[in-house]
Parts: sequence; C-alpha cells; structure tokens
Amino acid sequence: MAARGAAVWGLLAGLLACATAAGDAVTVRGARLWAAPDNTRLVLDLSGPVEHRVFTLDDPPRVVVDLERARLAATFDGLDLARGYVGRIRHGQRPGGDLRVVLDLRHDARPKSFLLRPSGQYGYRLVVDLYDAAARRGPVKTVAQAAAGRPRDVIVAIDAGHGGEDPGARGRRGTREKDVVLAIARRLARLVDAEPGMRAVLIRTGDYYIGLRERMARARRHRADLFISIHADAFRDRRARGASVYVLSRRGASTEAARWLAERENAADLIGGVSLDDKDDLLATVLLDLSQSATIEASIEAARAILRELGRVGRLHRRRVEQAGFVVLKSPDIPSVLVETAFISNPREERLLRSPRHQERLARAILRGIRRYFADHAPPGTLLASRRHVIARGETLLAIARRYRVSVEAIKRANGLRTDRLRAGRVLRIPVPEES
Repeated sequence: MAARGAAVWGLLAGLLACATAAGDAVTVRGARLWAAPDNTRLVLDLSGPVEHRVFTLDDPPRVVVDLERARLAATFDGLDLARGYVGRIRHGQRPGGDLRVVLDLRHDARPKSFLLRPSGQYGYRLVVDLYDAAARRGPVKTVAQAAAGRPRDVIVAIDAGHGGEDPGARGRRGTREKDVVLAIARRLARLVDAEPGMRAVLIRTGDYYIGLRERMARARRHRADLFISIHADAFRDRRARGASVYVLSRRGASTEAARWLAERENAADLIGGVSLDDKDDLLATVLLDLSQSATIEASIEAARAILRELGRVGRLHRRRVEQAGFVVLKSPDIPSVLVETAFISNPREERLLRSPRHQERLARAILRGIRRYFADHAPPGTLLASRRHVIARGETLLAIARRYRVSVEAIKRANGLRTDRLRAGRVLRIPVPEES
C-alpha cells in the first residue's frame, strides 16, 4: 500500500513538473517571412524572451534554430516561400522542451540572429537573417575610375523608409507608412530614369527591412550623387499636417565623425576615395570635417529646392529646412535629404497618401527639386555638367532653345539674361528641360 502511494505521488509530481515546465515555456505566436533581393528575414513573434542557438548543416543546406523551453502555437503554412533562400520550414519538439525549427535552403546561406525587445505593436521577436554565403562585396570605385570615359549620368539613390516587419507609422484607416512611401519611391524612380542625364537606384524595391546603415552603404556602393529618404510623418495630435524636409544636424555629424574615426582602420574609400586608415587623428579629423561640412551644405541646397516644390502641391509643416540626427543622413560624402511627405496621422492627408494621383504629384514635386539642385550642382564628369553652350556668331536664343529642347525663357532665367541679344563666345548654361 505504501509503495502504491509513493508511486501515485511520484506520478503526480511528474505531471506537476510537466505542467510547470509547459507553463514556463515561451510560446511562438506567429511567424513572418520577407525575401529581399540579397537576403531573407524570418521573424518569430514570441510571448517572452528566449535563449536560442542557430547553426548550419550541409548536404542539403539547412539552418537550424533551437529555442530553449519553447513551443509552437502558430503555423508556418501561410508563409510565402516562392522567393528567397528558404524552400521549406519544418519544426519539432525536442526532449527537454526545446523547439527546433529547420529552414531547408535553396542554396548555402550565412545566418545572423538577434532578439528584439517589445516595441510599439510588437512583443518579443526573434529575427533570423539569411545572407548569401558566397557573396563578397567589391571595392568602391575611385573618383578617377568613375569619371573616366564619356560623361556619366548623375545617380539618385531613392530610399523608401521602413519595410518588412517595420511598418512605420499607421493611419486611422490602417494605411501603413512602409507601403505608401514605397509607392512614391517607385514613381519617383521612374521619373528620374526618364530624365536625360539621370539614373535612379531604389534602395528598397519590395516589402522587406533594410538596416539604416545598410541603406547608406548601398547608396555609397552605387556611387550616388544624391540620397533621398522618403517617409510619412505622424503625431498624436491628428490636426498636425504638411510636408517637411530634413538634413543632417551638425551634432549628428559630430557623433558620426567620432564613430568613423574609431573604425577607420576597417574602412577604406570613406570620403571621396580617400581612406582614413593611414592618417593620424588630427588629419583624419580635418578630412572628415571638411567632407561633412561640404556635404551638409550641399544637402541643404537640395533640401531647399525640394521643399520649395513640395510647397506647390500641398501644405508645408515647416517652411524651412529642418536638421536632425537621422542615421540615414549621415553619409560623409553623399548629399542626403529626408522627406516627410505628409502626416499619415491626419485623416485628410492619410487619404491623400493613399491616392495614386497624389503620390504622383509628390513624386513630380521631388523630381523638380532634384532638377533645380543639379542645375547648379551637377558633379564634374556628368552629362548634366556638360550642358554648356558656347555662342557662335549669328546664333539666336530661339535656335539654341530648339536645339536643346528648352524654352527661351528657361535659358534666360538660367543665365540672368534680360534681352535676347547674344555675344559670340559667351558660355550659356543650358537648363534641364522643363516638365511637360
């Protein structure tokens, strides 16, 4: 009888321990997957923090994610596995209560994982990023290489903010910032590509997240002449409205300079093809300061031109260029501008942001600002910088205007001419053709 009682108590103790273990287990409540052109991101939504381990297996290639004392309360069935590195996802409960998730890959990938703490609408999240294991980034071209040969196009890097599991701000009707800014960015890229002497580079082409510094890095790898990050503002007061344009603040530049100086031994071609790794602290500081100061001044010129054009299509929240320490604006050698197109938290402006017609108006306004900026700041060696005409004897303004497909008035404005009289030998600056 005593032995039977002991067995019963042992069984009860075991069941109690299992129940306690199950109660302490972290729950995987959901999963999301985004496939970018050069990486794939898996996000697991968790009920709490979790210890985890990630490793790879070969033949066939797999990434294994072990979560300690965890259980799955969701399904992977709804994930889009048609694109990206992951071809199939499997899972199983291991002895001891751990959860194993196996990612069957289409080819070898290099994983990186990290745990995110609760923020906004999200709780704890485990992020697993997969990168091409064979990818190697080539060196940045030097200025001499880029300028060799025929005149090149100016490169405009267009960055749609947020993306993937980071939706950005959200309007009352459920409009997500990441969606509307990508739509505007795509429209702007098409317009830029249609401009003679310009070429667009979209930093984000789909619904996936890119780190802020990686956005800067991509612009630099494409040797961008101008970086524009597109966003939609939000505020707790729904009456707030209007567009704003930001550039990097001096304080933001100082903190970034300190970071670059601390890492200069690992960074080459940072400022216009000049490496800092062999420079002493004083010289490196002077070089960075000169580069940053010139870049901020150029950024302000571009921002003013864009702000002026945005004011023609809608209300401005601020009538002057603002300065802040946004990370995406911190490139020391690329003029960088952040555009807050409107307040998505304002019901009227949310409706406008959802409208394809208004998205097109915003894109065209930003394009006109880009035109204005490059009319006076076209980089040497570019096609836009080569739009100069030496007046020949007997030439008329009308003939020159027809040759370059611009109006007589546009040429007069660009050169400060008050009459149609021309002097042989004078060099005229030919503006970019006006929008039809």
